[in-house]
Amino acid sequence: MNPFKTREPSLAGPATDILPVTPDDASDLPEVALALYVEAGGSISIVTERGNTRTVVVDDLTILPVGTRRVRATGTTASGIHALVIG
Repeated sequence: MNPFKTREPSLAGPATDILPVTPDDASDLPEVALALYVEAGGSISIVTERGNTRTVVVDDLTILPVGTRRVRATGTTASGIHALVIG
């Protein structure tokens, strides 16, 4: 049985896929992420869904629940970054 078969995608989750992220200063993610999952902590520089550039420091195994259109290489030291998407 597939519980997602009749469910409409929702910003409240759950995500329907998780995509590996390679930080890039020039390219947006293929889909705007509902949140990011970070395996190894450090600084992460993002462009939010609203278009603002923000840098935050996260611990290992963090879920960062912010709409993200780009993860920038400049300023990002965290690794193992994944985008949680609903598309």
